[in-house]
Amino acid sequence: MQIGISLMEYMSIAAIVTGVFWCAAKWRKQAILRTGKKPIWVSFGADLFGVIALMLFCRVAIADWQEVPSGSMEPTLRVGDRILVNKLAYGPRMPFTNTAIKFGEPQRGDIVVFRFPGDVSTLYVKRLIALPGDVVTYRRGAVSINHQAFDVKIDTSIAPRKEDAGYLFADETAGNRARIIKLNAEEPGASVRPQAWLSDYRDACTVASTQEWECKVPAGKYLMMGDNRDNSADSRVWGFLDQREVVGKAVKVLINFSDFSRAWMPL
Repeated sequence: MQIGISLMEYMSIAAIVTGVFWCAAKWRKQAILRTGKKPIWVSFGADLFGVIALMLFCRVAIADWQEVPSGSMEPTLRVGDRILVNKLAYGPRMPFTNTAIKFGEPQRGDIVVFRFPGDVSTLYVKRLIALPGDVVTYRRGAVSINHQAFDVKIDTSIAPRKEDAGYLFADETAGNRARIIKLNAEEPGASVRPQAWLSDYRDACTVASTQEWECKVPAGKYLMMGDNRDNSADSRVWGFLDQREVVGKAVKVLINFSDFSRAWMPL
């Protein structure tokens, strides 16, 4: 989910510029009233300050929306989904900084929007699989946490789309939380090489093969994976996620202009 310098940071710049115009308009209020005409910088600068500031506050502190550009979270999220991100779930993050006001902690199974560790101007969305200190065991696409296996059953009730050719679906349940994952039908769990475990986290991970590995999540980190287990650049590729990079929790699909039936779908 790539956005370059984030939209919120552009909005912050706009808020600063229009805020300067607003202060200047207040300072020159009497002069403007005497002339009876608003200069263009008042009409298009100062008058926009309140609108931009309110929009910025809402997107920073309350909620945001992002478009899903890839299939790494299929079938939960589809390409083109516009997702609603609740920033109050964990606490808002201040623009231009990595400072968050903490309201809560992410939980296993949450769909989390976060700043990609390799490029913090890029937002990613993945499912949180494991918390700091958890021992994660991965075998053929299925996961267990602290040696308690997730319940995984093949699901044949889902109508496949063209992008699902060659894949199968499975219901994965952990505790009281369930989701549907997508796996390569011929070699489940074998398509994403756990290169991060082999290079940067040898002390935390033991790798038997692409399909079988075990890791202990370091302090201050999360293990993130896509629901499309065989087509997702996630923690297996770039490593554990630092807690500081979390932006918010994805809670709903707002709309998908290619499939209106997905509108307002809870996650």
